[in-house]
Amino acid sequence: MKWAEITVQTSHEATEAVANIFHELGASGVVIEDPELINSYRRSGTWEYCDIPEEEDTQTVTVTAYLPVNEELNQKLHIFEQRINDLTTHNLDKGSGKIQLREIAEEDWSSSWKQFFHPLKIGERVVIKPSWENYQQLNDEVVVELDPGMAFGTGNHHTTSMCIGILEDVIQTGHVVFDIGTGSGILAIVCAKLGASSVQAVDIDSVAVQVAADNILKNKVEDIVSIKRGDLLSGVTGKADVIIANIIADVIVELITDVSNKLNEHGLLIASGIISDRLTDVSTVIMDHGLTIEKVIEQGGWVAMVVSKGGE
Repeated sequence: MKWAEITVQTSHEATEAVANIFHELGASGVVIEDPELINSYRRSGTWEYCDIPEEEDTQTVTVTAYLPVNEELNQKLHIFEQRINDLTTHNLDKGSGKIQLREIAEEDWSSSWKQFFHPLKIGERVVIKPSWENYQQLNDEVVVELDPGMAFGTGNHHTTSMCIGILEDVIQTGHVVFDIGTGSGILAIVCAKLGASSVQAVDIDSVAVQVAADNILKNKVEDIVSIKRGDLLSGVTGKADVIIANIIADVIVELITDVSNKLNEHGLLIASGIISDRLTDVSTVIMDHGLTIEKVIEQGGWVAMVVSKGGE
């Protein structure tokens, strides 16, 4: 299969809006190259060795997504360009708004990705390991073997790493979990390996569903994790102890309206993928629906929230 790699240069404040545009056009994930984030990693000592130079232009964020090359692509590209230009009408700084396009074969993308993806420990216990790398498991570590494919989701972005840290604290043996917008399936697999007895993972994108299904099999958790194509909470059945939504603010706001009906008593919603500037918007909707914000975590301009249903 061939894919169109679409890259746009934008501002920090418009990053989430651009990600949302990609999402609505059918992209299963985005790659966000934030120079401030890169500089912070260089300075933190997280990377033992790094030959990436200090980023001088910290105002330009590059957002990339992939869409299949098919009969719908030209129309989607036209809509994308129009909506990027319309960002200014919503009082958002679109930055340069420069859009670049190239066609790429999936096997070429997969090969080039491998040079950037290595075993990574997140939180206290979880290690994300690509299938082509060797890793010696230590003590009580939970090792997740992952090939991100075109669905992304490797754990190294703040939004995913914050979720994993939270899951280490909240997942208990026997929990039922819904993972909404599962992408590569990384969070669903983490839940299974942390002790959840049942995980329903859904994604609106068929490519993500296939990638997640492959990763579920690689990790031998197919008896615990089910995966199917679905739209938000309409794609799951029953009620959960934990709902995970690592998406974007606008989609989380849409999801909130049905959360109480899908959570068990004292159940939790873990919401991530929220850019810091949208925290107030999301918090307002959460409280308007009678839910309680238990914890807010912020890293690198992104926010993750733990929200409880509370008592009946």
